This record gives sequence, C-alpha cells and structure tokens, in this order.
Amino acid sequence: MKPNDVVSELPDKPTISNTPVDVQQEQQAGLDFVRQVITDDLAAGRTQQLVTRFPPEPNGYLHIGHVKAICLNFGVAEEFEGLCNLRFDDTNPEAEEQEYVDGIAKDIKWLGFQWNGETRYASSYFDQLHAWAIQLIQQGDAYVDLQSAEEIKLNRGNFTEPGKNSPYRDASVVENLENFEKMNNGSFAEGEAVLRAKIDMAAANVHMRDPILYRVLHSGHHQTGTRWKIYPMYDYAHPLSDAIEGITHSLCTLEFQDHRPFYDWVIQKVKSPAVPHQYESSRLNIDYTITSKRKLRKLVEGGYVNGWDDPRMPTVVGMRRRGFTPEGLRDFCKRVGVSKTDGIVDVAMLEFCIRQSLENTAARGMAVLNPLKVTLTNLPEDMDLTHARHPNVDMGDRVIPLTREIYIDRKDFEEVPPKGFKRLIPDGEVRLRHAYVIRCDEVIKDAAGDVIELKCSIDPETLGKNPEGRKVKGVIHWVSANKGVTAEVRIYERLFNEAAPDADDDFLVHLNPDSLKVLQAVIEPALATAHPEDRFQFEREGYFVADQYDHHPEKPVFNRILDLRDSFKPERG
Repeated sequence: MKPNDVVSELPDKPTISNTPVDVQQEQQAGLDFVRQVITDDLAAGRTQQLVTRFPPEPNGYLHIGHVKAICLNFGVAEEFEGLCNLRFDDTNPEAEEQEYVDGIAKDIKWLGFQWNGETRYASSYFDQLHAWAIQLIQQGDAYVDLQSAEEIKLNRGNFTEPGKNSPYRDASVVENLENFEKMNNGSFAEGEAVLRAKIDMAAANVHMRDPILYRVLHSGHHQTGTRWKIYPMYDYAHPLSDAIEGITHSLCTLEFQDHRPFYDWVIQKVKSPAVPHQYESSRLNIDYTITSKRKLRKLVEGGYVNGWDDPRMPTVVGMRRRGFTPEGLRDFCKRVGVSKTDGIVDVAMLEFCIRQSLENTAARGMAVLNPLKVTLTNLPEDMDLTHARHPNVDMGDRVIPLTREIYIDRKDFEEVPPKGFKRLIPDGEVRLRHAYVIRCDEVIKDAAGDVIELKCSIDPETLGKNPEGRKVKGVIHWVSANKGVTAEVRIYERLFNEAAPDADDDFLVHLNPDSLKVLQAVIEPALATAHPEDRFQFEREGYFVADQYDHHPEKPVFNRILDLRDSFKPERG
C-alpha cells in the first residue's frame, strides 16, 4: 500500500526549530540540495529539460504537507524553465473518488500553479504496466503467489530476521503467466493471489523482499470502470509512471528513502529508455497540527470538526475557508526550505507568513465583537465620516456613519481600571477611532449591577486633530448602534492545545475545547457589502474573512483568520 504522501506521524524525538539547521546552511550557500542537484545535472548535460510531477493519490483532501510538495515540484520547474505534471496515482479504487480528483486540481490552481498539459492518471498507463508485468514474469523477475495475506506477512521476516521464500517462488513462467491471467479475468477472489517481484527474501531492506506488484480487486475504478480485476501497487506504478512521463527528478519525502532501491530496480528491469531519479527531502511537520490522513478522517467522521473544510483543519480547503492566502502559504513553504533532516516547524512561522500577506492586502474596517452601548449626549446630529479603506495602500474610501448611539467593546471600559489601562474609565477620555475624543460622564447599570450603557460627551474641537492642553492616549474602535449591521463572527483558535497532539494515538484528548466561539457582533455597514472570501483587518481585533459559503450581505458571516499578535521573530540576514 502507498505511504502517506507527505506527513503521517511525527518522529519520536523531533527537533523543534523555526528554520532547520541544514536549511540555514543551504540558504547561506544559495541553493538547497535539490536545486543544487538540478543545477549540476543541467550543467553537465545529464538533464536537457527539467520535468517534475506532483503525484497525489485521490483518496482525500490535500493538507499543509502537500502544499510544501506542490511548491517544491512546481517551484523548481518554474525556476529552471522546466515542466511539472499533475498526475493522479490512482491505483486503489476502493479509496478514491472523482470528488477528490476535482478538489485537488482546484486546490493547486488556487495556490497559484498550473501543470503541464492535460491532467494525467496512472490508470491511463494500466495497459503498459500490465505489459511490463508480463515481461517481468517472462524474465523470471516476478511470480504469482497464492499464499494468504497472513502467510505473506509472516514469511516476510523483520528487521532482524530474514524472510522465507514462498512455496510458489519457483513456479514456471508458463504457470505464472496462466495464474496472472486468471487474476485478471476474475478467477481468483480478492486476497487469493498476488503478483510479486522476485528479488531477495533475505535483503536487509525489507522493501526488497519480493514486494507485491499486483493484487486482485473486483472494485470499479473512477477512470477505467470495471475493465480491470487487478490493480498495480503504488510502489510498482509510481516509478514506471515517472518513466513513461519522462520525469527527470522524482521529488518525494524521506519516508520513501527505503523504497528507492525498488524504484530503481523496477525501472531497470523493464528496460525503460527514460530513467528518472528519486530524491528525498524532509516532510513538513508543524507543531499543534495533525496531518495524518487517518486522524484527520477521524476528526471529520467523529464530528469533532465541521467537515474537511472546517477552518480549523490543516487541509487546503480548510485553510482557504479560514482566510489563509495562497501567497502566505507559498511564502511559508519558501521559508521552511528543503532539508534532509526531519524536524518540527513552529506554527508561529506559518501565522507570521499569513499576517505578512494580509498586511497590505486586507482592507480595514471596524467591528464590535462584544457590544456595550454608548450615548453621545452632545452630538448635534448624525454624520457620515469618510476614511481610507487602508492607511498605506490606495483602496479607496469608505463611509463610516457616526450616530448619537454607538457601540464600543466591553473590554474597552473599566470602572476600576488595572494599572496601565489606557481606554475608557469614569470621568476619563478616549478617542473614537477616526472620530472625536469622548469623555465618560455617567455609568448606567441594571438591577444586577452590570454596566449596560455609558453616557459620554464629545469634544467637538477634536475631529481630525488633537485636543488642546491635554493628551489623550487611548484610541478605541466603535460602530453606529442603529446603522451598524449585526453579523455572525466565528473566532477560531488552534484545534489542539498540545504542541505534539499526535505523539500517540490518543490525540483526541488534546483537542482545544475553545477552538471555536461564535459571537453576534456589530460591524460597520461597509463590511456587510463584502463578497465571500474578501479579507479585512477588523481594527484592533484581527484579520477576518467573509465566509466562503455562509456570508451574504443580508446575513454577514466572518471567520477570524488570525489575531494581530505575532509571536514569531524571523531571523535577520
């Protein structure tokens, strides 16, 4: 079976680092080891034109680990004026669906990449793969094994003991050809027969102990229908698909390093005129994040999240709905770099890259998430204030209605302020963002003693200028009470409260119970006209995005992308 494409389980003793040591060394040298290999191959004439591929199995949704693989394969092809294919390694029809094929293609385009030519499928090569399997049988390099799956596993041995030869290993070519044909015409039930490579059952590398090439499956395939009763294993189909496509540099993760000898063996045995080479680099591990497909599926099927596109999920569809930008994700992958050593990347680096991408692209707006009513007792009349949609980038202006009744956030008022509090207090002054300085004259409470309203007066001489004779240090945001728009605001935090949530299988105990809070907020009217996936900075609150599916002008819904705090400190070169 195929190992997870990019990330499955965390290493036992990972190195926690913002930038892995060997990545730093490679960056200082100017090239990571993959780019150095490509540079050398092109210079020596071993490669005429670089051809890479991104080869996902369409059995689920892409996640952040796949984003790194996409950026590497498409990125080097672009840098070296080469080509990058999109090929679905669709060798397991029981787990694959057209939905995933379509979704993966959509994700790649959203990330900003375009593949070479038409979309490719390993299933398009099934005829050639079948012909090569027959060739291997005829050469004495493959045989049909009729042992049960349990017997094959038992006889494979382990890292300290060699395997045992199958009793069917020395069957004649004629017998093997006949049994292989029976496998394909449906004479064998699933699990009754497999085709195995004949290599060495005593090999130190267990992957070379007569690996399985084909198994019997009576499942229909999303591309080939019911034509085939046998399907190639990933480790057989993948290198030969690379050879068929003329891939020059097959880039994968370190978990495939032990598979490389078989990758080379099968290409050599079928006498392929094109000989691709496999290069392994570290997979992407991020703290507070799970990217095991099995565990992500458990989160979805167990109802711990609201589907694969839940904004707390590390899937591309989830990150997109969260409001992450493709530019920020690409920048993150560039900063992580390419390494030969596994480690864990600080999630703060990812958040830093997303904030960086939003700083000059997200328009500004005001939203009060926890409203407290304020009456401006001496405001002569309602007025419309005009202010820029962004302080540093020309995005036009927006109209902000100022009315006698407004809302401020409850956290911006304290009757008994803590030390250093610079917001509104009884008899104190504060500036309303983009508007007047106001003074709190009266505090109104309900029967329980809770503050329900503030009576404040404006300083009419402070619109657009500082008050005379005094300094007002605090600035707070606000929204008109009767012209503001009620909106649902979803506050997302990290899904897990443990840095290594999948260090063991009991990862569910590390779920953050406060990873989602839904608030009824009030937003300035200009924000309600946003289109789905429009991103904003709610001033003093964080970055937010109009929900991809649920947002409508008459019922606005915003997801918090990230707050404004940034704990990551990028290294200065």
